Amino acid sequence: MPDEPLTPDVARRFIRALVSAGRVRFSRHALERIAAREIDMADCLNVLRAGAVGSAEWENGSWRYLVSTPRGYSVVVAFRGEQLLVVVTALPGDR
Repeated sequence: MPDEPLTPDVARRFIRALVSAGRVRFSRHALERIAAREIDMADCLNVLRAGAVGSAEWENGSWRYLVSTPRGYSVVVAFRGEQLLVVVTALPGDR
């Protein structure tokens, strides 16, 4: 993986590759937000598979990438090297 921050296009390719390989983990915070906001785990994975990736933002010691869909679902992710994608939080879409 190139040095971060990644461009949205490069980040999107890495995100999709890691999702396809099953290399996605959810932080404790993300799991709490998903449960509290009643977001379906399948929706989170669909956002990662097909969502648009925004520009990287530095937060809490790592580069974070917002991935969102037209329905309003959003997932924030961070890379842990080349082998792991961590979902940091998730936001609900329009219902």
